[in-house]
Amino acid sequence: MIVCSCNVFSDHQVRDALATSSGVRSPGEVYRCLGCSPQCGRCARTIRAIMDQVHGSCAACPAECPAASLTAKLIAAE
Repeated sequence: MIVCSCNVFSDHQVRDALATSSGVRSPGEVYRCLGCSPQCGRCARTIRAIMDQVHGSCAACPAECPAASLTAKLIAAE
């Protein structure tokens, strides 16, 4: 699926960038790995979601991390 219409890259390209580049921690770094830069920014959330899928959940986050506490609540609700 196309993730970014402005730069025309797909979810497969994002996954490939994450697999071949160690230490990619933000959507901005994904753009750089793909040789482009953010335009409108609408795809940043989708890139982040793909990153979360590839890197796993926030289980390694410190307890004080707001995202970790939200993830724990979502898991408990399931």
